[in-house]
Amino acid sequence: MRIDIISVIPEMLESPLGCSILKRAQDKGLAELHVHNLRDYTTNKHRKVDDYPFGGDAGMVIQIEPVDRCISALKAQRDYDEVIFTAPDGEILSQKMANGLSMLNNIIILCGHYKGIDYRIREHLITKEISVGDYVLTGGELPAAIIADAIVRLIPGAIGDEQSALSDSFQDNLLEPPVYTRPADYKGWKVPEILLSGHEAKIDAWKHEMALARTKALRPDLLL
Repeated sequence: MRIDIISVIPEMLESPLGCSILKRAQDKGLAELHVHNLRDYTTNKHRKVDDYPFGGDAGMVIQIEPVDRCISALKAQRDYDEVIFTAPDGEILSQKMANGLSMLNNIIILCGHYKGIDYRIREHLITKEISVGDYVLTGGELPAAIIADAIVRLIPGAIGDEQSALSDSFQDNLLEPPVYTRPADYKGWKVPEILLSGHEAKIDAWKHEMALARTKALRPDLLL
């Protein structure tokens, strides 16, 4: 899989994309992550990518020209399955969505910034808009990193124990059950006996029961 991220602040993505599972997936050749500076696609000497909005609103708006140039340059090299825009009013990122995106080959993610982007970009160049929650951030770089992380970790081989990803919260519309490790007794706080029993079927039943109970208590909306 290849993910190309277009940003006004590419340095903001260096650390999250170069650590942990994302780094290992790239080292293994399972994923390619490339960040492109939108300012490289401007034609003005000041490398400016924004301008005042028509209509007199406050803030600045990313122009369509450099975005179109960047996306066109990438598409000239390969086909892309999705061109994603990180938008606070987009579809909320979910585990189901991440599962589907992880099956694709090539993705472009455009990071929003300033007041927003020229709406013609959304009308003519973007194929999918994704939000990471009902709040507004300084830019789309952190959401882009979240989207990339959610996708890449699902690629077979990215995580050492692939069953770990399959048992994550939301994979089956349930929250993850409690997990414990050594010591079994710490200050009198004990691990549930069932987990120490070695009885696999009973342990699985307990995990499902706990996952269901936690979901009912914390996220009943997932059960609707």
